[in-house]
Amino acid sequence: MTNNQEYHIPVMLQECIDGLNINPDGIYVDVTFGGGGHSRAIFERLSSKGRLIAFDQDPDARKNAWDAPNFDLVPANFAFLANHLRLLGIKQVDGLLADLGVSSHQFDEDSRGFSIRSEARLDMRMNQQSDLTAEKVVNTYEEKDLLRIFRAYGEIKNAYRLTQEIIAARRGAKIKTTNDLNEIGVKCAPKHKENRYLAQLFQAIRIEVNDEMDALEKLLEQSADVLKPTGRLVVMSYHSLEDRLVKNYTKRGSFTGEIEKDFFGNVLKPFTEVIRHPIVPSDEEIERNSRARSAKLRIAERNG
Repeated sequence: MTNNQEYHIPVMLQECIDGLNINPDGIYVDVTFGGGGHSRAIFERLSSKGRLIAFDQDPDARKNAWDAPNFDLVPANFAFLANHLRLLGIKQVDGLLADLGVSSHQFDEDSRGFSIRSEARLDMRMNQQSDLTAEKVVNTYEEKDLLRIFRAYGEIKNAYRLTQEIIAARRGAKIKTTNDLNEIGVKCAPKHKENRYLAQLFQAIRIEVNDEMDALEKLLEQSADVLKPTGRLVVMSYHSLEDRLVKNYTKRGSFTGEIEKDFFGNVLKPFTEVIRHPIVPSDEEIERNSRARSAKLRIAERNG
């Protein structure tokens, strides 16, 4: 059982494992299986009484699975975490890990359309069975919806201009490829910041295609139900939108950051932060794996 480095290099592997505080006889969930790097490290620390459940909606990830009586790979979105655990006869678990980044394999596989650096059809689906593609978003979304995703998910300052450029371009011909989209985006990008701008554009569309923010909210809410008291929640995010949701929920018990209190003035929140500030990769890790540079790791413990 080896780590598939070609598929994806696991980010902050030791920090994630330490954060889970693994009980060898416990039940753990890795909701973003991918290349299986984090999952393998968890599994290797379990006894025969322990159990690992992994989730991944991408069919390509299944080739990285292995056979073991105490390992299950669920081919589904983690938004449906609780239902699938229930089907497996599991009510509560000892730890849950989520690595929210797009895998290196998905970026490097040209046909998937995730990368700004290669010519491909505009796809960006993590679940290849989904009907919504990046091509459909840029060619059929109304102005208000394009503005919404560029502002909310890409944090693009000149979202209105970008939206007008896309609408004008698609009147002449369908926007079909990543290069087609790049050509439009470059027109709106600040000078010398073209790659960053295009990355924000692609991020916004990818989040919309995969409904990533809603799925993350559902995951966090369900994690409060499925984790045992003192169970660990370990989440690694790669952009500020995800990190803000995780921080607000673990720190204040809400996605907005507002604090709710009971009649006696006690703060109503399911988790307590194990660390107050996120862990970030070392300079050495970033040098080995440049895709780790934006990662932030947060660790929280389920309140009793």
